Amino acid sequence: MVLERRNVTSGNGSLLKQMLRYLSWPLVFFLGLLGSHFAFASAHPMGVFAAVYAAAVFVLFALERYIPYERSWLLSDGETVNDIGHTLATKGVLQVAGLAAAVFPMYAANILQPLAALKFGFWPSDWPMVLQVALAVVIAELGLYWSHRIAHEKLFFWRFHALHHSVTRLWVINTGRFHIADSLFKIAMSQIPLYCLGAPLPVFWWLGAVTAFIGILTHCNVDMRTGAFDFIFSTPRLHRWHHSKDLREGNMNYGENVVVWDLLFATYYNPDRPSSTDIGIKGEIAEGFLKQLTQPFTKEGVRQILGRVRRSP
Repeated sequence: MVLERRNVTSGNGSLLKQMLRYLSWPLVFFLGLLGSHFAFASAHPMGVFAAVYAAAVFVLFALERYIPYERSWLLSDGETVNDIGHTLATKGVLQVAGLAAAVFPMYAANILQPLAALKFGFWPSDWPMVLQVALAVVIAELGLYWSHRIAHEKLFFWRFHALHHSVTRLWVINTGRFHIADSLFKIAMSQIPLYCLGAPLPVFWWLGAVTAFIGILTHCNVDMRTGAFDFIFSTPRLHRWHHSKDLREGNMNYGENVVVWDLLFATYYNPDRPSSTDIGIKGEIAEGFLKQLTQPFTKEGVRQILGRVRRSP
C-alpha cells in the first residue's frame, strides 16, 4: 500500500514533475554552491550568501507544495515558531529572520580561524580550492558522524539531540531545529580538527556552504529521486530513514554531508523501498521554545524526553 501511495510517477504525473523529481536535488545543491562562489567573491560575502541561501529555501518551499514526498507533512504541526526559534538560537543571533541559517559557522570561522596561528602546517594550502574543500568536508564529517552517533547511543547527549528528532514531519523550515548544546558539540567535534590543521578561512566558508545546502535538502518534503547521489551525499531519502521511529532504521545514516563514514563503519542504510514517514520519538518534548531549551537540564524533563513512566509511590 505504501508502495502504491509513493508511485506518483504513473497516472497524472506530468513531464515537468517527473523532471523536477530527478533534477531538483542536483540543481538546488550545485546552483547553491555556484551562488556561494559569487557570494564569497563579492564585497559582502555573508550578506550575499544569505540571499543565495534564502532563495534556495524559497525554491524548496515551493517544491514541497508542487511535488511533496508526504502530503500529510504539509499540514501544520504547531511547531513552526519553535523551529524558527531554535534555528535562530542555534545558528546565531546574527541570522535575523532566519534567512542565513548557515551563516553562523562562517562568522565563527572569521573569529576563531585567526586563533589557529599556532598552525602546524599540515594543511595542503597549495591544493586547488575544490580539493581543499573536499578534504575539509571529509575530515569535518568524521567529527559530525561521531558526535551524531554518540548523541544517539549515549543518553546524556540524546537528551539534547531528541529535540531534533521529535518532529513528526520533515520540511525545509525545521532544518535548524537543534538544541544549542547539541549544535555546540557538533561544531566542536567537526571544526576544531580543521583549526588545528591550519585550514584557511575560505575553506571554512565553503564547508559552511556545503553543510547549509545539504541540510535544507535532507529535511525538505520534496519527492526527489537521488539515485547515485545516495552513495556519496546525505540525501532526503537517507535522512528520512534516520528519522524513523524504528530504531533499526533510525540509528543509521549518521552522515550530515557525505556518507563515507557510514559506509566505513557499517551504518549505511538504504533498502530498496520508499523511506519511512513514521518519524519521531517515543518520549515527549515540552511545549514552547524556552521550555524546550531548559527541559534537558531537569530530572523531570529528562524523564519526559526518554519516555520513562513515573513510578507510583
